[in-house]
Amino acid sequence: MGGIIGVNPDKITEYKRLHADVWPQVLEKITQCHIRNYVIYLREPENLLFAHFEYHGTDWAADSAKIASDPVTLEWWAVCGPCQRQLDSLQKGEWWAPMEEVFFHP
Repeated sequence: MGGIIGVNPDKITEYKRLHADVWPQVLEKITQCHIRNYVIYLREPENLLFAHFEYHGTDWAADSAKIASDPVTLEWWAVCGPCQRQLDSLQKGEWWAPMEEVFFHP
């Protein structure tokens, strides 16, 4: 799965610092929810973040709800959120804009 979001230019250093030392409970919840190989890339000067991860579970709706209701993850998102800038094309309820997979080579 992949998503894209903007990052505020004045918050790039903070965003990098936060992700260099992600809270262990956040990482644990990601693993519990069957997410693997999670990576976030930064593209400057456009100031875009691109995230990609592999989902190895069987119920994405349940696992994503579990993450979204986790108090530590919600706190983490509250810390990281001000660093991000949503794209204008988002649908209601989206934070990161989802992207369509157009190529995959295993």
